[in-house]
Amino acid sequence: MAYRPFAIGPNAFVDKTWYDAHATFYGDMTGQETMQGACGYGNLFDQGYGLETAALSTALFNEGLACGACFELMCVNDPEWCIPNAGVIRITATNFCPPNYTKTTDIWCNPPQKHFDLSMPMFVKLANYKAGIIPVKYRRILCHKNGGVHFQLNGNPYWLLVLLYNVGGAGDIIDVKVKGSQTGWLQMNHNWGVNWLVSTVLTGQSLSFQVTTSDHVTLLFNNVVPTNWQFGQTYDGKLNF
Repeated sequence: MAYRPFAIGPNAFVDKTWYDAHATFYGDMTGQETMQGACGYGNLFDQGYGLETAALSTALFNEGLACGACFELMCVNDPEWCIPNAGVIRITATNFCPPNYTKTTDIWCNPPQKHFDLSMPMFVKLANYKAGIIPVKYRRILCHKNGGVHFQLNGNPYWLLVLLYNVGGAGDIIDVKVKGSQTGWLQMNHNWGVNWLVSTVLTGQSLSFQVTTSDHVTLLFNNVVPTNWQFGQTYDGKLNF
């Protein structure tokens, strides 16, 4: 089951319009500071995202529902700091850049600012690191991932928390359902970042998932988790958007 309707607007990946924003960076060239974060991802190298990532400001983060979305960015209108002919970088949203209402300067992540806090290796592809902050243009793009969507199972016998990563297509998820081998389809609730929760005992059952991305494409991952699964394990759904 899958369909891909046409969509428009600054948050729709098929919109080819470039929008204004700013970008900074956090951490150093190793990118260790970009691991973990508000989307719930763990080791971004192991999960396939590497350093091609960004933390989004409140105006873009959408309370975590934007996690996994992919963007193109280019440095513009700053001949002092933009690297000539640098072209574009492509990043995945993996973290949140929190607002700071106690300051009157350096408030780039405060609403309604659209802002990308990049890993340092990505920032220096566009500008000299001494710039600190640069004006950029951005647009949504399709995410291209290798392999299937991954499902990491967490929680306890009374509730299941599933972290979804390596999601292609639109990248960001708006709906997840789970079905045990002894249940019908159960609606999962968005908990935080890319974590989805259901308060049902599902231990000892094989699991299937129905995942919908923000462009309303839905994929069925049938029996991707065997009956002997354990909390903390990750399963490859074999399919992707």
